Amino acid sequence: MKVERFHVGPRLSEMAIHHGTVYLAGQVAEDTSQDMAGQTQQVLASIDRLLAEAGTDKTRILMAQVIISDMRHFGELNRVWESWVTAGHTPPRATIEAKLATPKHLVEIIVTAAQK
Repeated sequence: MKVERFHVGPRLSEMAIHHGTVYLAGQVAEDTSQDMAGQTQQVLASIDRLLAEAGTDKTRILMAQVIISDMRHFGELNRVWESWVTAGHTPPRATIEAKLATPKHLVEIIVTAAQK
């Protein structure tokens, strides 16, 4: 089966589609001057854009992996997340604390979704 890659760079592709499954690279905020809520909103907007490009949306997310730099931000992250997800379509999710690639990034989200 064919693997389609999108926004291919020297290090990674932002998205790959294989056999009706959409795999997103970890999405991080572009504006790292924002707090956790602002960065999370940016990340979720990126996820929305990529899923739309793949012909799907957040109601088709199969799994989300959330990495945050400090669990003290967990509540703030959840407030933004809960206002973004669609009731009845909340995906399985794991949240872990870890150092991210740059200290200014507070959150990174990895998503796998089904195409429509």
